[in-house]
Amino acid sequence: MELRIPLSDLDFGPEEEQAVLDVLRRRWLTMGAITQEFEKEFADFVGANNAIAVSNGTDALHLAALALGIGPGDEVIVPALTFVATANAVLYTNAEVHFADIIGDENLNVSPQEIEKQITSQTKAIFLVHYGGYPCRMPEIVEIARCHNLVIVEDAAHAPGAAIDDRSLGTWGDIGCFSFFSNKNLATGEGGMVVTNRDDLAAKVRSLRSHGMTTLTWDRYHGHAYTYDVVALGHNYRIDEIRSALGLVQLHKLAKNNARRQVITARYRQGIKGKEFAGVELPFLNSTGVSSCHIFPILLPEDADRQVFMDAMRARGIQTSIHYPPIHHFSYYRKRYPGISLPITEAVARREVTLPLYPTLKDTDVDYVIVSSSEALTVARSCAANPVPDSV
Repeated sequence: MELRIPLSDLDFGPEEEQAVLDVLRRRWLTMGAITQEFEKEFADFVGANNAIAVSNGTDALHLAALALGIGPGDEVIVPALTFVATANAVLYTNAEVHFADIIGDENLNVSPQEIEKQITSQTKAIFLVHYGGYPCRMPEIVEIARCHNLVIVEDAAHAPGAAIDDRSLGTWGDIGCFSFFSNKNLATGEGGMVVTNRDDLAAKVRSLRSHGMTTLTWDRYHGHAYTYDVVALGHNYRIDEIRSALGLVQLHKLAKNNARRQVITARYRQGIKGKEFAGVELPFLNSTGVSSCHIFPILLPEDADRQVFMDAMRARGIQTSIHYPPIHHFSYYRKRYPGISLPITEAVARREVTLPLYPTLKDTDVDYVIVSSSEALTVARSCAANPVPDSV
């Protein structure tokens, strides 16, 4: 069946098309003046001293770990209710991860108390995730890090434009990492950004994203240098001018589009209530700070079959998803870290479904999703109560 309402969609128009054409006509495609402008405007937007554009959000996390000197013998605390890249980036450095549980049904972010329980003498860093663009409890986590001499990396892939206590997410820790994947609030297809207020870390990230070289092709093209040295084992994690041009246009739309996401979120919350939604829980109702409202998660009742619900939604032309299968349940991680138990994460992950949310979603479409969710929930409850018996 053709989708009537996808899970996410792009707000791309003539501005993005023109930005790409302008780059093509300049005939300079790799990192250059447009990337530098994108970095400057993004740094100003979040209030950071430095912003370094990279090829994707995973590379941003990996560079953050490398710049902070994370490596063999170190342990890093991460949540398991996130995309696998958050943990993978740590393992790329040959450090180990320790998974921490989330707060609960009402807040799907990592619990400060559970972070503290995971700290050992080998712990070097906390990698946290602002789930759905809702702020983690940063003052508490910053204090834990200070007391134990730990560094903080914020996975802010969901959270451009989000803030707590008038301070942008991504700028609370030592390094913040953003993703510009196609479903993100600021989308360039692939792409990412590292932000930091520490100039020493910014210098390391800039070097490591481009093979550890001391000068860039752009510098040599303009005669600022004629050769280069390689001072570290770096990577090719560079962004290109086309994606930077898209990023600039998207950045200029971000505040407006985040505001629209907030309106849609409020409409969902207003509509998903009453007896037909009995047992459905809506996380982050009492979240503090300003959210970017990247996704809209709901928790189905225990007596509803999630797969039936999602199938029923698709039959009505609506795409849904799951955010996320817990990382420690994936085959690779089960083998590497057997026996891990995160009871709150696991309980939430069994019930979570994500409904469509994007800035071009119309009010009438939101209402259709709400009505369809009620109908799908009735089907999902019925199937759970009357399962089809196994064939003999």
